[in-house]
Amino acid sequence: MTTAIGSTAGPRRTPYAFDNNRAEATDQHGCLSAILDPVTTGRLSGVDLTGKRCLEVGAGGGSIAVWLAEQVGDHGSVTATDINPVHIPAHPRLTVLRHDLQTDDLPAGAWDVIHERLVTVHLPARRDILRRMAAALAPGGLLLVEEWLTTVRRGVLDAPSDRAADLYRRYHDTLVEQILVPHGSDPAWAEQVPAAMRAQGLQVEVAVSAQSWAGGSAGALLAASNAAHLRQEFLAAGWTAAELDELVEVMHDPRMLILGNYCYSTIGRRPPA
Repeated sequence: MTTAIGSTAGPRRTPYAFDNNRAEATDQHGCLSAILDPVTTGRLSGVDLTGKRCLEVGAGGGSIAVWLAEQVGDHGSVTATDINPVHIPAHPRLTVLRHDLQTDDLPAGAWDVIHERLVTVHLPARRDILRRMAAALAPGGLLLVEEWLTTVRRGVLDAPSDRAADLYRRYHDTLVEQILVPHGSDPAWAEQVPAAMRAQGLQVEVAVSAQSWAGGSAGALLAASNAAHLRQEFLAAGWTAAELDELVEVMHDPRMLILGNYCYSTIGRRPPA
Protein backbone atom coordinates (compact mmCIF):
# COMPACT_ATOMS: atom_id res chain seq x y z
CA MET A 1 0.00 0.00 0.00
CA THR A 2 1.21 3.54 -0.71
CA THR A 3 0.66 6.13 1.99
CA ALA A 4 1.16 9.88 1.75
CA ILE A 5 3.21 11.41 4.58
CA GLY A 6 4.31 14.91 5.48
CA SER A 7 2.95 17.53 3.13
CA THR A 8 3.23 15.38 0.01
CA ALA A 9 -0.20 14.54 -1.42
CA GLY A 10 1.04 13.22 -4.76
CA PRO A 11 4.01 13.15 -7.14
CA ARG A 12 5.79 16.51 -7.15
CA ARG A 13 7.82 18.37 -9.69
CA THR A 14 11.47 17.87 -8.74
CA PRO A 15 14.79 18.95 -10.22
CA TYR A 16 15.47 15.28 -10.97
CA ALA A 17 15.89 14.80 -14.73
CA PHE A 18 14.28 11.34 -14.84
CA ASP A 19 10.55 10.69 -14.42
CA ASN A 20 9.15 7.55 -12.75
CA ASN A 21 5.94 7.98 -14.72
CA ARG A 22 7.75 7.33 -18.01
CA ALA A 23 7.70 3.82 -19.47
CA GLU A 24 11.51 3.92 -19.71
CA ALA A 25 11.77 4.09 -15.92
CA THR A 26 11.14 0.35 -15.67
CA ASP A 27 14.13 -0.40 -17.90
CA GLN A 28 16.25 2.11 -16.00
CA HIS A 29 15.42 0.55 -12.63
CA GLY A 30 16.15 -2.92 -14.00
CA CYS A 31 19.56 -1.89 -15.32
CA LEU A 32 20.51 -0.11 -12.11
CA SER A 33 19.44 -3.10 -10.06
CA ALA A 34 21.56 -5.46 -12.16
CA ILE A 35 24.60 -3.16 -11.94
CA LEU A 36 24.44 -2.04 -8.32
CA ASP A 37 22.45 -4.52 -6.23
CA PRO A 38 25.50 -6.81 -5.84
CA VAL A 39 27.51 -3.80 -4.61
CA THR A 40 24.84 -2.80 -2.09
CA THR A 41 24.12 -6.27 -0.76
CA GLY A 42 27.85 -6.94 -0.54
CA ARG A 43 28.31 -3.87 1.63
CA LEU A 44 25.42 -4.89 3.89
CA SER A 45 26.22 -8.62 4.01
CA GLY A 46 28.39 -8.20 7.11
CA VAL A 47 25.64 -6.38 9.01
CA ASP A 48 23.25 -8.32 11.22
CA LEU A 49 19.90 -7.05 9.93
CA THR A 50 17.72 -9.41 11.98
CA GLY A 51 15.07 -7.46 13.82
CA LYS A 52 16.31 -4.13 12.52
CA ARG A 53 14.22 -1.11 11.51
CA CYS A 54 15.40 -0.20 8.01
CA LEU A 55 14.70 2.79 5.79
CA GLU A 56 15.26 2.66 2.02
CA VAL A 57 15.31 6.25 0.76
CA GLY A 58 14.41 6.97 -2.86
CA ALA A 59 13.70 3.29 -3.37
CA GLY A 60 13.17 3.46 -7.16
CA GLY A 61 12.31 -0.04 -8.38
CA GLY A 62 12.36 -1.41 -4.84
CA SER A 63 14.83 -4.27 -5.31
CA ILE A 64 16.94 -3.37 -2.27
CA ALA A 65 13.87 -2.63 -0.17
CA VAL A 66 12.57 -6.14 -0.87
CA TRP A 67 16.02 -7.63 -0.19
CA LEU A 68 16.12 -5.84 3.17
CA ALA A 69 12.62 -7.11 3.98
CA GLU A 70 13.88 -10.66 3.41
CA GLN A 71 16.81 -10.09 5.79
CA VAL A 72 15.14 -8.45 8.80
CA GLY A 73 13.02 -11.44 9.82
CA ASP A 74 9.65 -11.49 11.52
CA HIS A 75 10.60 -8.90 14.14
CA GLY A 76 12.17 -6.41 11.76
CA SER A 77 10.62 -3.92 9.38
CA VAL A 78 11.48 -1.94 6.26
CA THR A 79 10.11 1.42 5.15
CA ALA A 80 10.66 2.29 1.49
CA THR A 81 10.14 5.88 0.36
CA ASP A 82 10.08 7.64 -2.98
CA ILE A 83 8.57 10.83 -4.32
CA ASN A 84 6.62 8.64 -6.77
CA PRO A 85 6.76 5.05 -5.45
CA VAL A 86 4.84 3.39 -8.28
CA HIS A 87 7.49 0.74 -9.02
CA ILE A 88 8.04 -0.63 -5.50
CA PRO A 89 6.58 -4.15 -5.10
CA ALA A 90 4.63 -5.35 -2.09
CA HIS A 91 6.13 -7.42 0.72
CA PRO A 92 4.62 -8.32 4.11
CA ARG A 93 7.48 -6.64 6.01
CA LEU A 94 7.64 -3.61 3.72
CA THR A 95 5.79 -0.31 4.17
CA VAL A 96 5.83 1.99 1.14
CA LEU A 97 5.51 5.73 1.69
CA ARG A 98 5.31 8.65 -0.71
CA HIS A 99 7.84 11.12 0.62
CA ASP A 100 9.78 14.16 -0.63
CA LEU A 101 13.28 14.16 0.85
CA GLN A 102 13.64 17.86 0.16
CA THR A 103 10.70 19.00 2.28
CA ASP A 104 9.16 16.17 4.32
CA ASP A 105 10.32 15.18 7.79
CA LEU A 106 12.54 12.27 8.77
CA PRO A 107 11.81 11.38 12.42
CA ALA A 108 14.94 11.61 14.57
CA GLY A 109 16.41 8.36 15.91
CA ALA A 110 13.82 6.19 14.18
CA TRP A 111 15.92 3.68 12.20
CA ASP A 112 18.77 1.24 12.72
CA VAL A 113 19.77 1.12 9.04
CA ILE A 114 19.23 3.75 6.33
CA HIS A 115 20.25 3.27 2.70
CA GLU A 116 20.13 5.62 -0.28
CA ARG A 117 21.55 5.10 -3.76
CA LEU A 118 21.90 7.61 -6.59
CA VAL A 119 19.44 10.00 -4.96
CA THR A 120 21.13 12.87 -3.10
CA VAL A 121 23.52 13.45 -6.02
CA HIS A 122 20.54 14.83 -7.95
CA LEU A 123 19.10 17.06 -5.20
CA PRO A 124 20.52 20.53 -4.52
CA ALA A 125 19.65 20.23 -0.81
CA ARG A 126 21.86 17.11 -0.58
CA ARG A 127 23.87 18.25 2.45
CA ASP A 128 20.79 19.08 4.48
CA ILE A 129 19.21 15.77 3.45
CA LEU A 130 22.32 13.89 4.57
CA ARG A 131 22.23 15.76 7.88
CA ARG A 132 18.60 14.74 8.41
CA MET A 133 19.33 11.12 7.47
CA ALA A 134 22.17 11.04 9.99
CA ALA A 135 19.86 12.48 12.66
CA ALA A 136 17.27 9.80 11.84
CA LEU A 137 19.67 7.05 12.92
CA ALA A 138 19.16 5.36 16.27
CA PRO A 139 22.26 5.08 18.50
CA GLY A 140 24.57 2.51 16.90
CA GLY A 141 22.70 2.88 13.60
CA LEU A 142 24.22 2.67 10.12
CA LEU A 143 23.78 4.97 7.09
CA LEU A 144 24.89 3.65 3.68
CA VAL A 145 25.08 6.23 0.89
CA GLU A 146 26.04 5.03 -2.60
CA GLU A 147 26.74 7.48 -5.39
CA TRP A 148 28.45 7.45 -8.76
CA LEU A 149 31.37 9.79 -9.36
CA THR A 150 30.89 11.26 -12.84
CA THR A 151 33.62 13.88 -12.88
CA VAL A 152 35.89 11.33 -14.57
CA ARG A 153 35.19 10.98 -18.28
CA ARG A 154 34.41 7.30 -18.62
CA GLY A 155 36.91 5.46 -20.75
CA VAL A 156 36.10 3.48 -23.84
CA LEU A 157 38.17 0.32 -23.39
CA ASP A 158 37.35 -1.08 -26.83
CA ALA A 159 34.95 -0.21 -29.63
CA PRO A 160 34.01 -1.50 -33.08
CA SER A 161 34.98 1.89 -34.58
CA ASP A 162 36.21 5.37 -33.71
CA ARG A 163 32.71 6.59 -34.50
CA ALA A 164 31.20 4.28 -31.86
CA ALA A 165 33.73 5.41 -29.25
CA ASP A 166 33.08 9.07 -30.02
CA LEU A 167 29.31 8.59 -29.78
CA TYR A 168 29.62 7.10 -26.31
CA ARG A 169 31.98 9.79 -25.06
CA ARG A 170 29.67 12.47 -26.40
CA TYR A 171 26.67 10.77 -24.77
CA HIS A 172 28.41 10.78 -21.39
CA ASP A 173 29.46 14.42 -21.61
CA THR A 174 26.01 15.56 -22.76
CA LEU A 175 24.20 13.61 -20.05
CA VAL A 176 26.36 14.89 -17.22
CA GLU A 177 27.22 18.43 -18.28
CA GLN A 178 24.21 19.54 -20.31
CA ILE A 179 21.34 17.62 -18.72
CA LEU A 180 22.03 16.45 -15.16
CA VAL A 181 24.08 19.40 -13.89
CA PRO A 182 21.50 22.00 -15.02
CA HIS A 183 18.89 19.92 -13.18
CA GLY A 184 20.86 20.28 -9.93
CA SER A 185 23.15 17.24 -9.92
CA ASP A 186 26.69 17.45 -8.54
CA PRO A 187 29.08 15.10 -10.42
CA ALA A 188 31.61 15.30 -7.55
CA TRP A 189 29.17 14.60 -4.68
CA ALA A 190 30.27 10.95 -4.27
CA GLU A 191 33.73 11.94 -3.06
CA GLN A 192 32.30 14.64 -0.76
CA VAL A 193 29.98 12.28 1.13
CA PRO A 194 32.60 10.89 3.57
CA ALA A 195 33.55 14.33 4.92
CA ALA A 196 29.88 15.36 5.06
CA MET A 197 29.10 12.25 7.14
CA ARG A 198 32.00 12.86 9.50
CA ALA A 199 30.74 16.41 10.02
CA GLN A 200 27.56 14.81 11.43
CA GLY A 201 29.54 12.80 13.97
CA LEU A 202 29.42 9.49 12.11
CA GLN A 203 32.26 6.97 11.96
CA VAL A 204 33.01 6.55 8.27
CA GLU A 205 34.42 3.89 5.96
CA VAL A 206 34.41 3.97 2.15
CA ALA A 207 34.67 1.34 -0.58
CA VAL A 208 35.10 2.38 -4.22
CA SER A 209 34.34 0.03 -7.10
CA ALA A 210 33.99 0.04 -10.88
CA GLN A 211 33.56 -2.59 -13.56
CA SER A 212 33.60 -2.82 -17.32
CA TRP A 213 30.35 -2.82 -19.28
CA ALA A 214 30.17 -4.68 -22.58
CA GLY A 215 27.62 -3.83 -25.23
CA GLY A 216 24.35 -5.57 -24.40
CA SER A 217 25.09 -5.70 -20.66
CA ALA A 218 23.07 -3.82 -18.06
CA GLY A 219 25.57 -0.96 -17.93
CA ALA A 220 25.52 -0.37 -21.67
CA LEU A 221 21.75 -0.82 -21.85
CA LEU A 222 21.39 1.82 -19.14
CA ALA A 223 22.95 4.30 -21.57
CA ALA A 224 20.46 3.25 -24.24
CA SER A 225 17.59 3.58 -21.75
CA ASN A 226 18.78 7.02 -20.65
CA ALA A 227 19.01 8.18 -24.25
CA ALA A 228 15.40 7.08 -24.79
CA HIS A 229 14.17 8.46 -21.46
CA LEU A 230 15.77 11.87 -22.06
CA ARG A 231 15.40 11.93 -25.83
CA GLN A 232 13.96 15.44 -25.96
CA GLU A 233 16.75 16.77 -23.73
CA PHE A 234 19.41 15.18 -25.97
CA LEU A 235 17.77 16.66 -29.06
CA ALA A 236 17.72 20.08 -27.40
CA ALA A 237 21.44 19.64 -26.63
CA GLY A 238 22.23 19.24 -30.33
CA TRP A 239 21.88 15.53 -31.02
CA THR A 240 19.92 14.35 -34.04
CA ALA A 241 17.35 11.57 -33.95
CA ALA A 242 19.61 9.48 -36.21
CA GLU A 243 22.56 9.92 -33.84
CA LEU A 244 20.49 8.81 -30.85
CA ASP A 245 19.31 5.73 -32.74
CA GLU A 246 22.91 4.99 -33.69
CA LEU A 247 23.99 5.29 -30.04
CA VAL A 248 21.35 2.73 -29.02
CA GLU A 249 22.69 0.32 -31.65
CA VAL A 250 26.24 0.82 -30.37
CA MET A 251 25.15 0.07 -26.81
CA HIS A 252 23.81 -3.31 -27.98
CA ASP A 253 27.01 -4.22 -29.85
CA PRO A 254 29.05 -6.79 -27.83
CA ARG A 255 32.26 -5.39 -29.35
CA MET A 256 31.76 -2.24 -27.30
CA LEU A 257 33.54 -2.23 -23.92
CA ILE A 258 33.37 0.76 -21.57
CA LEU A 259 34.48 1.48 -18.03
CA GLY A 260 31.55 2.03 -15.72
CA ASN A 261 31.23 4.84 -13.21
CA TYR A 262 33.19 4.69 -9.96
CA CYS A 263 30.72 3.83 -7.20
CA TYR A 264 31.52 5.33 -3.80
CA SER A 265 29.81 3.17 -1.19
CA THR A 266 30.10 5.12 2.05
CA ILE A 267 29.04 3.76 5.43
CA GLY A 268 28.56 6.07 8.40
CA ARG A 269 27.88 4.67 11.86
CA ARG A 270 26.26 6.57 14.71
CA PRO A 271 28.17 5.81 17.95
CA PRO A 272 26.23 3.78 20.52
CA ALA A 273 24.49 5.70 23.27
